[in-house]
Amino acid sequence: MRKVYLDHNATTPVHPEVVKAMLPYFSERFGNPSSVHSFGQEAKHAMDEARGAVATAIGAKRDEIVFTSGGTEADNIAVTGVTSALSNKGRHIITSTIEHHAVLSTCQHLASMGFELTELPCDGHGIVDPQSVREAVRKDTVLITIMHANNETGVIQPIEEIGKIALEHGIVFHTDAVQSLGKLPLDVNALGVNLLSVSSHKLYGPKGVGALFVRRGTPLAPSTFGGHHERKRRAGTENVSGIVGFARAVELATLDMEARQGRVLQLRRKLEEGVLSTIPNVRLNGHPTKRLPSTASLCFEFIEGESLVLSLDMEGVAVSSGSACTSGSSEPSHVLLAMGVPPAIAQGSVRFSLGTENTESGVDYVLDVLPKIVERLRVMSPLFRQSGTCVGEGTAG
Repeated sequence: MRKVYLDHNATTPVHPEVVKAMLPYFSERFGNPSSVHSFGQEAKHAMDEARGAVATAIGAKRDEIVFTSGGTEADNIAVTGVTSALSNKGRHIITSTIEHHAVLSTCQHLASMGFELTELPCDGHGIVDPQSVREAVRKDTVLITIMHANNETGVIQPIEEIGKIALEHGIVFHTDAVQSLGKLPLDVNALGVNLLSVSSHKLYGPKGVGALFVRRGTPLAPSTFGGHHERKRRAGTENVSGIVGFARAVELATLDMEARQGRVLQLRRKLEEGVLSTIPNVRLNGHPTKRLPSTASLCFEFIEGESLVLSLDMEGVAVSSGSACTSGSSEPSHVLLAMGVPPAIAQGSVRFSLGTENTESGVDYVLDVLPKIVERLRVMSPLFRQSGTCVGEGTAG
């Protein structure tokens, strides 16, 4: 059976060059970077070099990079660190309804602890209006956190405009760029952010490592205690092998990025056009152009996305019914609901996220098996029978 992996927003395979870079740090270069002897200093040097590589990729300074266990921890440190440091100044947070749960759940937890939270809506394309950010700003606002590119729809937010608003009002601004690094050019100065979260395993690096950009002078209270690691921002012995692998993955992902992502975009367009032209009653979610080149979110009416995911898996095709972090949930995507997608239609959502190793023949294979699966599931669906639509009727849209 053919295998086609189209769930790169969930995770990616580790690049062979990344594995090669990591291997010595599991064996002969095993030192603790906090140790003063040569073994430790060798590990520290490797970590410093990695810090520089990540910083270069986003236009930051080396000492502005804090290594974490991944994007979720980076988001948590940013949100809780700023609000804790500035709680005497104000207790109001601005975020959006389409954030990853690493941000949204953290903000909601703080709201349960006495902070005030404004969750901004998005339009039908999944874009947050910068004017709504401006109107939400208050004298006691201490943090704005809006993601760069959505993990479910791939929609890119107007971060530069929001950054200018935050700067104008002297408010700390954080963005979750976990899905952006390696797919879009990132420059923390052009974006106007104080903090930016990234993750390794989304760009062919190892799992269990990420980073948080913290602009010099940004108030940030530590979230863990017990050591002076990462400039006292995150206690605990660093994952040296993972950090080295992360840095190598960043270097590879940002090398000839425009050409590689252009090829991914062509494959995504082929997939979308093929689905929409052959399967009726399909809805494309998100802005038609302001999206990651790799991501296509589609709603297949009258069937459940989870059933479609499992059926495709039986044919060797890996996709997702939404965010990997909420897999197994029977609830419709909070992102699609925020975009105004009716719950019954949102239940039929599937995310196709492509990577650099995907091929045209792989897309052709998906376009061959997918219509048959959709037709079979719709024949069994009570919703489809109640609609009075016959198999093969209707128009995609």
